[in-house]
Amino acid sequence: MANVAFIGLGVMGYPMAGHLAKAGHNVTVYNRTGAKAEKWLEDYADVEGVDLFAAPTPAGAAADADFVFACVGADKDVAAVCTGEGGAFAAMKEGAVFIDHTTASAECARAMAAAAKDAGIAFIDAPVSGGEAGAVNGLLTVMCGGDADAFARAEPVMQAFAKSVKLLGEAGSGQLAKMVNQICIAGVVQGLAEALHFAMEAGLDAKAVVDVISKGAAQSWQMENRAGTMIDGEFDFGFAVDWMRKDLGIVLNEATGMGVSLPLTALVDQFYCDVQKMGGNRQDTSSLIRRFRG
Repeated sequence: MANVAFIGLGVMGYPMAGHLAKAGHNVTVYNRTGAKAEKWLEDYADVEGVDLFAAPTPAGAAADADFVFACVGADKDVAAVCTGEGGAFAAMKEGAVFIDHTTASAECARAMAAAAKDAGIAFIDAPVSGGEAGAVNGLLTVMCGGDADAFARAEPVMQAFAKSVKLLGEAGSGQLAKMVNQICIAGVVQGLAEALHFAMEAGLDAKAVVDVISKGAAQSWQMENRAGTMIDGEFDFGFAVDWMRKDLGIVLNEATGMGVSLPLTALVDQFYCDVQKMGGNRQDTSSLIRRFRG
């Protein structure tokens, strides 16, 4: 088993770090709000056979780690915990691997990979899909970019909280794959929201319709897990509209740089903006149906 660090104990990072401890790794955590790190230590104090610590800085968490994991907010947060004052890179031992699970830009991933190489360590961009439930249940999908040898060493450790881990290319490839993932989700949720709105306006029993069509080609994860709650107007299931808009902003910025047109993604992003104006910032992404039903 390895000595690992986990930086960022938010909705995703908190249970991910817990799975690492349960898998038998020694874990040192860092969180910007120290009380959250102390609570994490309390919650996992009964895990036997491992050493668990909290550190006051990313550097303190990373100093003795073979693998340093991070799941923070955005590009600026990644840069801060990696190369900012008290950042992890300067403290990491030679040959250690930094695995970033933040959904960030490919440009950020490439910059951090270059900085890591200069520091004698490795960097893997490894955004995840599966939401809060996937993190809690240890069933995340992890999309990776970076050095193949470093990935081969890190993959068995990531398996503690994942159902699928795949290297997709050089640095930035994981973030680009996550962008593909978010484009797909945006389109599916938009289609589902329109379909359910149409069904209800037509006077159909929308849940009965979903029960029928979910057995055919229209079936999707979103339909299976969110259609019923969308019909009932319940939107408290994890991945928030604010986070989706952040992700879609990354997608659209990348597409602009590539000269690629994403008309549906741009439209759905604006619809999510409308949901924010309706006060739905922290509601989950299925709240897109509010754009049609108020």
